[in-house]
Amino acid sequence: MRDDRELSPTELAAFGAELDALRQRTLAHLGAADARYIRRVRAAVRACCAGGRVLLLFGWFPPTWLLGVLLLGLGKILENMELGHNVMHGQYDWMNDPEFAGRQYEWDIAGPADFWRHTHNHIHHTYTNVLGMDDDVGYGVVRLFPEQRWKPFYRWQPLWVSLQAALFQYAVAIQHLRLDKLYKGKLSAAEVRPLLRRFAAKLLRQTTKDYLFFPLLAVAFGLNGLAVLVGNALANLLRNLWTFTVIFCGHFTERAAVFPPSVLDGESRAHWYLRQLKGSSNLQGGRLFHILTGNLSHQIEHHLFPDLPARRYAALAVEVRGIARRYGQTYNSGAFAAQFATVLRRIWRYRRAEAV
Repeated sequence: MRDDRELSPTELAAFGAELDALRQRTLAHLGAADARYIRRVRAAVRACCAGGRVLLLFGWFPPTWLLGVLLLGLGKILENMELGHNVMHGQYDWMNDPEFAGRQYEWDIAGPADFWRHTHNHIHHTYTNVLGMDDDVGYGVVRLFPEQRWKPFYRWQPLWVSLQAALFQYAVAIQHLRLDKLYKGKLSAAEVRPLLRRFAAKLLRQTTKDYLFFPLLAVAFGLNGLAVLVGNALANLLRNLWTFTVIFCGHFTERAAVFPPSVLDGESRAHWYLRQLKGSSNLQGGRLFHILTGNLSHQIEHHLFPDLPARRYAALAVEVRGIARRYGQTYNSGAFAAQFATVLRRIWRYRRAEAV
């Protein structure tokens, strides 16, 4: 439950002005430290992935194989969360470095980057938690709020969510295809076909790399290709489960709010800021934990300032919390386990039609 104070027009304008000023102050201080940081992240991704793949070549011998899985999984998590996601938001466009250009970056995941830039950067960040506008609210298969109209297949949503978590990289890619609109006749097959071709091409590249090239490379050197194949699959599973958990904790905790489409009528920048604050949830933890989440543990700050380097969110969070307190707004932050528990309760509770 949230207990937020209703803001007068004057207060709302002042609230928005404070957040605008905070953003401008941060932009003015971007520089060498931020560039050095993201280059170190890129180096860490390369080192973890290379180290993990080399260790997997030693076969099933437990210490090296397990360490290889963990290192490769860590590299994939860092690439997905702290490197790819943040770069694609344009957080480092100011560097004028093609490797960190938001519109050019292609990440190590099944879905094409352009799909994500549209469904996430544009749709989700524009219409955050607006029912019928933000497809991330349940991703079409999960009822998480009583305001969502119940459908019979929600009865089994704990199963759907489990499958979605294990296959999360595929779920977010398929989301862009809008197969639901194709089924309802709102999109034609001719409109969907080019998207399917792009998805198939990216999926083929990813599958070939992880499940053909590296296992066959091991076989070519007389090593255990099956150990490499299973190791790659487990590394991808670790990345999928972690990404799913962090994203759901950032959006669907007990105190996260959803909004009717009418909230967009005449919405000002200040209103948009307020909606981001009300619809987001933060996670508490140490520096390494924040890096592994891509700093989406600071989901409030990410929704408020998606184009600012995520490494700045921890410092911004101190000021945002203070602004929220001054204007009588809930700053939704909690321990990882506690926040995830509320997400699981939502999934279980709202599977039933009578749950409101």
